[in-house]
Amino acid sequence: MDFAAAFKHKVTRVETGLDRYVPAATTRPTRLHEAMRYSLLGGGKRLRPVLALASAEALGLTDESALPAAVAIECLHTYSLIHDDLPCMDNDDLRRGRPTVHRQFDEATALLAGDALLTEAFIILSVHYASRPTLAQALTRELADAASSRRLIGGQMEDLLAEKKSTATAKELEFIHLNKTAAMIEAAFVMGGLCAEAPQSALSVLRTVGHHVGLAFQIIDDVLDATADTATLGKTAGKDAKADKTTFVKLHGIETSRRLAHEHGQAAQSTLRSLPGDAAFLHALIESMAARIN
Repeated sequence: MDFAAAFKHKVTRVETGLDRYVPAATTRPTRLHEAMRYSLLGGGKRLRPVLALASAEALGLTDESALPAAVAIECLHTYSLIHDDLPCMDNDDLRRGRPTVHRQFDEATALLAGDALLTEAFIILSVHYASRPTLAQALTRELADAASSRRLIGGQMEDLLAEKKSTATAKELEFIHLNKTAAMIEAAFVMGGLCAEAPQSALSVLRTVGHHVGLAFQIIDDVLDATADTATLGKTAGKDAKADKTTFVKLHGIETSRRLAHEHGQAAQSTLRSLPGDAAFLHALIESMAARIN
């Protein structure tokens, strides 16, 4: 398998879906919709929607019925990035290699664009799965739970509380990243499985894989923030240390963090082997993540 070509093909499908399912920039009020699309269509790895598509395909889905779910995940993820970059949060000027939304527009527009993308995610699920109400309910519940006060938003809150906290523990760090990062990656895997009408046993496998991939992804991100440059990352390098955030690198150091990322990657690969179907693309994707810090 040509992994790079396969990944690029899935990203292209995601980009097409984002353009198709999200309101046009000419929709009134145009400034709001321009800001939504500026952030949403401004590049990025598209990891979460690609994981949803790949999980569905690994379990035998051959049509495009998982695409709206993948788009909904990316809408919600992008909302979280817009809000994360705001001055009241991380106060960042760069995202995906471009000015953040509040820098390109203004703070109020950025806040509303994030709110709108969060809401749009659930509009997409309700509209495009209306003829399959059981699936629509399952997808909505999965995404809402991942984005809730107990998961994504809760992780964001704990992340802010842990800034400049000299007594932060490894358990607190794990809570932050299991929820701030891994929750949405778990949801991407599971939502792909739901679209493929996978049995509960397969969904449990996907959730465990997502757990490990999510932690590996965050640890890798922490390492890269400390070791890569801004041009490579597409966002401000070194901002975690500057803000004195509680990260894997701060608590464990770079080499131990690399080892932990490797261990979670290996756990994901091992669990994935029990998934029925052809998971070759997913195996290759996990391997490519690990290669970023090797």
